[in-house]
Amino acid sequence: MVYITESLIRKRAEHNEGELSTLEEVSLHQQDIEKIEYLDKWCRELRIIYLQSNLISKIENISRLKKLEYINLALNNIEYIENLEGCESLNKLDLTLNFIGILSSVENLRNNIHLVDLYLTGNPCGDHEGYRDYVIATLPQLQKLDGNEITKTERILALQKYGKISKRIDELDRQYAEKRKNQKSEFERTKSEREADENYWDRKSEYTPESRIETHESTKKKRERESKEEKSEPKPVRQYIGNDGYPLNCNEPKVDFKMLESDDDRHVILDVAVFRHMDTSLVDVDVQPLYVRVTIKGKILQLVLPEEVNTTQSVAERSKISGHLVIKMPKLKQSNIKMETKARIENNKPSTQSTYLELGKDPSTTVDYTQIVNQNKKSSHMRSKPNSQKERKNSADFIDDPDVPPLI
Repeated sequence: MVYITESLIRKRAEHNEGELSTLEEVSLHQQDIEKIEYLDKWCRELRIIYLQSNLISKIENISRLKKLEYINLALNNIEYIENLEGCESLNKLDLTLNFIGILSSVENLRNNIHLVDLYLTGNPCGDHEGYRDYVIATLPQLQKLDGNEITKTERILALQKYGKISKRIDELDRQYAEKRKNQKSEFERTKSEREADENYWDRKSEYTPESRIETHESTKKKRERESKEEKSEPKPVRQYIGNDGYPLNCNEPKVDFKMLESDDDRHVILDVAVFRHMDTSLVDVDVQPLYVRVTIKGKILQLVLPEEVNTTQSVAERSKISGHLVIKMPKLKQSNIKMETKARIENNKPSTQSTYLELGKDPSTTVDYTQIVNQNKKSSHMRSKPNSQKERKNSADFIDDPDVPPLI
């Protein structure tokens, strides 16, 4: 049995920062709750309560909620409408798919003058002859019944038939009460037989509040057994690195991705179709020389790279339009060539640093400043002198032939 506890309500009140005294709306559906309690003490400001799909058998402990406007109790085990007189602001009540067979219990809603919308679809009382006319005549404040608007003509006709219908409804209510009494006694009597019958759950049975609880408990036990069996069988540990030491491909989050090379053939680009509205804090990227690993909400996408990449210069960013994760990884060979070229250029670059002449304690020992001008004149004079070339002597067998032109 699940109880309504303070921790459960605070957990469901996250939109109100966990505060109960100012809580106006709470959702407690599908919690296997069997009893309503504490809501009228801890949350006096409630306006909306969702309690559908539970195992509640009685409406109780909400009569102090003066501001309550809407309560959803669909798909529960409620058999009787009661304890709602104090909910002065109630304007919508949903009791779909319960076990309300005493239709005259709707008279307990007469004091809820603001109640305009009532749902009783799927209850045994819906099969009573004159059901709709009886409810319309009993609750003049209603504007909608089971989602259908109540017209003025329909209301007038219902009031005219009320005397006859009410007697018939009382008789049907007594018959239903007797039927329920027999169902309860039969359920208790056959309890041991049902437990012994292995094929009981394969056969159809009567749908009652007791059978619904029993079905729920049986399903719960079955789930517990299955979960224990799953725990007893350890799941195989996924390998991300093979036995040979090389990384393996895997896609646990089952996301789409594209791996391609840039147009200039310098980068490997990975485009991962991360969910558009997912928080970036739930995504982690690890780039290694031979593979890239993307962790999305604890699930790993690992891909082997076509060639070795430079991990220090890799960049990961998300698209602001699509939300995709784009990882740009420069190829390692390309990076090495670029670094070597850069180093060569720097070595060949002429030095821009100025060199200064270092002087000793006695400047006259190194440079004679008084002779600088004379030395410059002397050196310029020496450079201006033409180089005199000596003429080679003729050989002994030289013949001066006047017909031969001279060599210039």
